[in-house]
Amino acid sequence: MAHYLDYSTHRKNLENGETTSVATVQGFLDAIVAKQNLNIFLEVFAQEALQKAAEVDAKIANKTAGKLAGMVVALKDNICYKGHKVSGSSKILEGFESVYSATATERLLAEDAIIIGRTNCDEFAMGSSNENSAYGKVLNPLNTELVPGGSSGGSAAAVAAGLCHAALGSDTGGSIRQPASFCGVAGLRPSYGRISRHGLLAFASSMDQIGPITTNIFDAALLLEVISGKDEYDSTVSTKAVPAYSQELASNEKYKIAYLGDCISNDGVDKEIQNRFSEIMEGLSADGFSFYDTTFPYLDYVVPTYYVLATAEASSNLGRYAGMTYGYRAKYTENLDDLIIKSRTEGFGAEVKRRIIMGTFVLSEGYYDAWYTKAMKVRRMIADYTHKMLQEHDFIMLPTTPTTAFKIGQNTGDPIAMYLADIFTIQSALAGVPSISLPLGQHSNGMPFGIQLIGRKFDESRMLAFSELMMQKFGK
Repeated sequence: MAHYLDYSTHRKNLENGETTSVATVQGFLDAIVAKQNLNIFLEVFAQEALQKAAEVDAKIANKTAGKLAGMVVALKDNICYKGHKVSGSSKILEGFESVYSATATERLLAEDAIIIGRTNCDEFAMGSSNENSAYGKVLNPLNTELVPGGSSGGSAAAVAAGLCHAALGSDTGGSIRQPASFCGVAGLRPSYGRISRHGLLAFASSMDQIGPITTNIFDAALLLEVISGKDEYDSTVSTKAVPAYSQELASNEKYKIAYLGDCISNDGVDKEIQNRFSEIMEGLSADGFSFYDTTFPYLDYVVPTYYVLATAEASSNLGRYAGMTYGYRAKYTENLDDLIIKSRTEGFGAEVKRRIIMGTFVLSEGYYDAWYTKAMKVRRMIADYTHKMLQEHDFIMLPTTPTTAFKIGQNTGDPIAMYLADIFTIQSALAGVPSISLPLGQHSNGMPFGIQLIGRKFDESRMLAFSELMMQKFGK
């Protein structure tokens, strides 16, 4: 699997008889066992995946196989799969088995993808390092002393470690793109409403989005076209037609690209990331692309705005976990109030409790207007300015993260430092526009880092085409 290029190549190999889905899955299962110290998978569906692989091989032989036949995919542990456990990596959902599948999961299976297991993540997708899981931290496969990023750290690490072809993660404020940057893979956050949220455990409903993590752009485009589209179970999903993204990766267009010069040159951004960013700009400029040094006057407000709104929504969404109908229930309680208090105290981890308390505070009487209402107004200003920038330019380009992966435990005692790891990824989440992290940098410390593109809403086609060009020109 170390030589995996893209799904189209793998599919040809399957059709030519050079390999089989069964052999492919068995290879991944062996690799998962060999790398179990990384704590990437909470559960591996070994026998089920092998059985599905045999069915896929038969379909390929009969020429009835779907678009994703033989693609081995891992699911983040907040995406439902009927008849399988889902916990959001939280003790409070210990032992809970999903009674239905997420729409994204159903669409993968309908096109003959093989789901190999569920990956560890920050509890309820709250974190930037994958250290908040109730089932232990995930290690970065490129350097086990470092974090893989979060919250989709298990999904990014699974792809980077060669334990599957691709994985699905979720991105609320950067939870696909930041770990993709830290692990050296591609991570796509689609436009809000492009992919149904049905079957995704809710964190902040106005920002949560499912998206693919892959080694290449073709696979990301193919997965996006399969799992996108209208869904009767999600009233916020777009009814816009879904383009054939994987067939639209060629482009001769010379784009106009905005970049935030004052942000990129900030002392908080690693010098080698700054230098690589400049190299890529120079290379694209030489090819006829236009760059414009612009300002984003609200950068200092994106992190506080996000954490006011996200924690408020989390406080509301996580109210359903009370030890009453499913999941963890505290023992030896005296009354109903005691049951709820003890179940939530024992079932939730420290970071989740911190965010619930923050969210409850900003929604409370006397503080609602001062915090939540004001944050909603600032979000509108951020979104409007972002859309204005994208009307005047085709893309915004910036680093995905200000640094490479940091050491395990380095930021756990300082929540603000942890939250600031998402400073470049939150803008697109608040604006609801698509963005992607591309693995285009290699630091002298041996770790990768990503360059991020932000595109116009529902214009993933052009963003993916430009991403493919950048990967071809500047990738490994």
